Amino acid sequence: MTGVTDPDCWVDLYQAQQRLGGGFLLTPRYVLTALHCLRGLSTTDRSVHIVLADGNRIDGRVCRQDESADLALIEIGARHYVPLRMIRKAGRALVGDRWEGPYRPGLDEAKLRGNIDAQSHDYACQGGAAIEALQLTVDQVLGDYSGYSGGPVESATQEHEPIVVGILLEQGLDRADGRRAANVLFAATIAEAVSRFDHLQLSHLIDVLRPPGPQVEKTVSAVESVVMTNGAKLDDWFHRLKEWAEAGVLDPSQIAELKFIAARRAIENDFGGGGG
Repeated sequence: MTGVTDPDCWVDLYQAQQRLGGGFLLTPRYVLTALHCLRGLSTTDRSVHIVLADGNRIDGRVCRQDESADLALIEIGARHYVPLRMIRKAGRALVGDRWEGPYRPGLDEAKLRGNIDAQSHDYACQGGAAIEALQLTVDQVLGDYSGYSGGPVESATQEHEPIVVGILLEQGLDRADGRRAANVLFAATIAEAVSRFDHLQLSHLIDVLRPPGPQVEKTVSAVESVVMTNGAKLDDWFHRLKEWAEAGVLDPSQIAELKFIAARRAIENDFGGGGG
C-alpha cells in the first residue's frame, strides 16, 4: 500500500514563468498530458519545466503529440531521476467505481471525485478521433472544469490502493445551455493513451533505462535472450535482478523495466507474437 507521505504522480507544466496546465507521470521517463494544455507553449521551443507534486522542478520536452486524440507526451530530461514511488500503478476502470482526481489547478481549488458511469470504445472527442473514454460524474458542481484537464483519473476503492485509469480531457455541456458545463467529464483511458504513442510500446522501453551504459545493454540482451528460450524461468531472472539491485549495479527504475521486459517476452512466447 502506498504510504500517506508518498508524493503523488501529478505534475504542473510551465514554460518560463507561464503555467501551461497539468499532467502526470506515466513512467519514470514520460509525462502524459492533454494536448490543449500546451496551447500556450512557444511554437519554436518545445521545452517545458515539470513541477512534481513534491515541489521539485525538472526539465522536459514535448516529444510526441496526437492532435486527433488531444494527447501529448513529454520526455523527462535524461539527467533527472524520478523515484518509482512517484509512479502510480495503471489499470482499467470498472463502471460503478468511485474515482478521484488528485490534481488541482490551484491550492484554492476543489479536489474532484465522483462516479465512473460508463466506458465507451468510440467516444468522439473534440480532437476528432474516436477514442476509448470514461464518462465521469463529478460530485463538485463547479461550472467550469477546464483547469483540471491533463490530470490523472484514479479509481478509488477502499479495498485497494489507487490506480490510474485515465486522463481528463474535456467536459460535457449542459444541453439546455451549451455555454455552461454539466457535471460530466470525459477521460481517455490509459490503454488509449498507450496505444497512441510508440514511445510507450515495448520496442521503446529500453529508452527509459538510465544510464544507457554497456552493463544495462548487456543485461537487457541477456534477459530478452533467456526469456525467449523455451522453458526459461522468470523467477531465476527476477532473483538475479534483485541481486544486481542490492549490489548497486542497477537502480530501481531499471530493475522494474527489465522485469517488465522479461515478463512481456515470456507472455509473447507463450501466446504468440501478439502477446495478448
